[in-house]
Amino acid sequence: MKQFRFNIFTIILLIGILLFSCQSMNNLTMSVTEPAPVYIPSTLKNIGLLNRSKASDKNKPLDNIDQILSIEGKNLDIEGADYTIQSIKDVLEKDDDYNVVKIISSDKIENPGLGIFPSALPWATINNLCVDNSIDAIVTLSFYDTDANISYKTRTVEQLNAFGIPIPMIEHEATINTNIKAGFRIYDNVNKIIRDEIVTDRWITSIGKGINPSKAIEAIISRKEALLEESTKIGQDYMYRTYPFKIRVTRQYYVKGTDNFEIGKRRAQTGDWDGAAELWEQELNNPKGKIAGRACYNMAIINEINGDLESAITWASKSYTDYEDKNALRYLKILKNRQTKNIQLQEQTQ
Repeated sequence: MKQFRFNIFTIILLIGILLFSCQSMNNLTMSVTEPAPVYIPSTLKNIGLLNRSKASDKNKPLDNIDQILSIEGKNLDIEGADYTIQSIKDVLEKDDDYNVVKIISSDKIENPGLGIFPSALPWATINNLCVDNSIDAIVTLSFYDTDANISYKTRTVEQLNAFGIPIPMIEHEATINTNIKAGFRIYDNVNKIIRDEIVTDRWITSIGKGINPSKAIEAIISRKEALLEESTKIGQDYMYRTYPFKIRVTRQYYVKGTDNFEIGKRRAQTGDWDGAAELWEQELNNPKGKIAGRACYNMAIINEINGDLESAITWASKSYTDYEDKNALRYLKILKNRQTKNIQLQEQTQ
C-alpha cells in the first residue's frame, strides 16, 4: 500500500512538472493609469480648507477628559490636525489647476469632538462660507482624534561596568501605541455635491527604553514627532485620492503553438514587442483554428501595450467569437473595464 501511494504521488508530481514546462502562456506586466478615486472637476478653481476637528465649547470639558485618559499631551490633537490641514494645502498649492487654495474658519460651525464624524454641513452654511471667501469648494477635516495606550515593563539585562565586568541591571521599557483617526469631506458648492467622505485609521508605535524610567519615558517625545509626521502623511495621502494614479497589471500572452510563437516569446522577453507582433500576425490565417485564435488574442495584447484599446477589444472579440478561445473572453472583460475607466480618466484630465 505504501509503495502504491508513493507511485501515485510520483505520477502526480511528474504530471505537474510536465504541465508547468508546457505552459502555453507567459505573463507580462505593464503600467496603466487609473482614474482618481475622487473626481474634482476642472471648473473648481478656488478651494477652501476647513478644520472642523476642534471641539465646540460645550464639548471641550469632555474632550479634555478624553485627552487625559488617553495620555495625550497638551494640544497634541490640535497640532496633529493643523499638520494635516497644512499638508493638504501644500499638495494643492503645487497644482497649477487651482487659482486659490486657502485655509478658512468659522466660529458658527459646531463640532461634537470626541472623535465623532459629524453630520454633513447644510448647503446654506457651505454656500455662505464660499461666498464670504470667494471659493468654489471646501475640503474639510471633519474630525481628528488620537487615542493612546501605554504598556510598561522591566527586565534584567547585563551591562559592563567600568572594569569590564558584566553586572545585572534593570532595563525599563515604555511602549505607546497611538491610533489616529481622521474624517474628511469635500463639498462642491458649484454643483451642490459632496464629492467625497471618508475616515482614515492609522497606528503608530513609539518605544523608549533605558536603565532608568526617565529614559523609557522618552517614548512620549518620539511619539509626538511620529504623530505629527504621520498627520502630514494622512493629509497628503488624502489629497492624492483626487489624482489619477499608476498601477502595475498582469497580462498573459500565448507562447506556444508554432515556431512563430516560440520565436515571438524570445523577442518579447527582450522587449521587442513589435517584432513579436510581426510573427503573431503571420499566424492570423493559420488553417488551425486554435492557432489563429491565439494569434488574434496576442494581437489584442500588443494593441493594449500600444494604448489602442479599441483595436485590442476587436481582436479579443474575434479570438473568442470566431475561434472560441475562452481566455479571450476573460481578457475582453478586462479590456472593456479598462475602457470604461479610460473614459472617466479623460473626463478628469480635460
